[in-house]
Amino acid sequence: MKTTGFRQRVFFVLCLTALFLSLLGCVVSSAADDKVIKIGAIFPLTGPAAVSGQNCLAAVQTAADIINGKYEWPDFPLAAKEGLLDGYKIEIVAADHQGKPDIAKSEAERLYNQEKVFAVIGSYNSSSSKPASAVAERLKKIFLCGASSSAELTERGFNYFFRTAATDGIESKEFIDYIDYLNKSKDAGIKTLGLLYENSEFGKHAAEEGKKAAAAIGLQVVSDVPFTVGATNMNSEVQTLKSANPDAVFGAALGSDYSLMVRTMKQSGWVPKIFINYCTGYQNPSINKELGADGNFFMGGMGYSPEIAEVYMKAALPAQEIYREKTGFPLDSDSIQEAVCLHVLAQAIEKAGVLDTEKVAELLRAETFPSPLSLSGQVAFDPGGQNNKAFTVITQIVDGKYRTVFPENYADSQITYPFPAWDKR
Repeated sequence: MKTTGFRQRVFFVLCLTALFLSLLGCVVSSAADDKVIKIGAIFPLTGPAAVSGQNCLAAVQTAADIINGKYEWPDFPLAAKEGLLDGYKIEIVAADHQGKPDIAKSEAERLYNQEKVFAVIGSYNSSSSKPASAVAERLKKIFLCGASSSAELTERGFNYFFRTAATDGIESKEFIDYIDYLNKSKDAGIKTLGLLYENSEFGKHAAEEGKKAAAAIGLQVVSDVPFTVGATNMNSEVQTLKSANPDAVFGAALGSDYSLMVRTMKQSGWVPKIFINYCTGYQNPSINKELGADGNFFMGGMGYSPEIAEVYMKAALPAQEIYREKTGFPLDSDSIQEAVCLHVLAQAIEKAGVLDTEKVAELLRAETFPSPLSLSGQVAFDPGGQNNKAFTVITQIVDGKYRTVFPENYADSQITYPFPAWDKR
């Protein structure tokens, strides 16, 4: 009986010890959870723009690594701190909208309501950013947008929406300024314009901005050609352009659609004198590599390239190496904008001193933030949420490299003009 009683007491003590350790583990786990700031990242991880979406996610994760880690980079705010608010670490919660606006909306609902993220970054496609950010506005939660370029997104009067990249309107004016410059200084003879764009929020607004800018210098629009996102054939669209034979074309095609567009133009044996792209697959180094020599001489607006960074954005180069380890490619003009979103958000959180949506949003509206990942070196948001420091340069791909050709004070190369015929390269 004594032995049985002793065993019972030992068993009771062991049970109490196990219970104590279990409770202690819960407390430790809870404390660890309390030191996590969850940030949603919603991009097209599958579908026609999957490569770009995956790159955007990798860029956000790169920014999180820098903020959470310790790097002796004196020109990179927060790099040396190891987290935010005395020990909080950022956790990225990824979501895939597949390039579909309805899924973007439902995934935004899930991220805010179920995952309890503090803010969401996304969504690459303007057509997906629009409904996803509307969810944030209704819930009074922060939504930061990097590469989505539809000007309409920052014309809705939203209070919790912030975009870091240049809009299609900003780029359209720059494209037209460049054409005007070529006509006046190089006697380029560019008089007509064609538009080739995806039939989406992004594409339609890019085309409208292009037409508006063209009218300002009397550039005649002779061809207006939309195509379906995720197209498997662009023969008809390219043939329509070829028949109109515009001197210049503005393109708005993402991901695999951009590759298809270039290859279809080659098959048709036609090119305009100059082809300039909006925020598109043109900017993606992996698509550039895939196209090889076929991608040469196309042009586009860019806020970042490795070549630009070597001269004007040296503080971004160490971050690029972290990103390269994840993807095998350097940062590009789209993906880096998503990293800027997280870096600016983190600075606002740190300055607020507390994880409070209203205080952080107020700082985002009011402050100018240093941004080594931005060509301007700064980010500051207008009342509608547009970064008024955002701007781009015009580049042309030559031998697989992005060469800056405009504005003149940034140019490192002269344009190859007119676009060489496919059989004369």
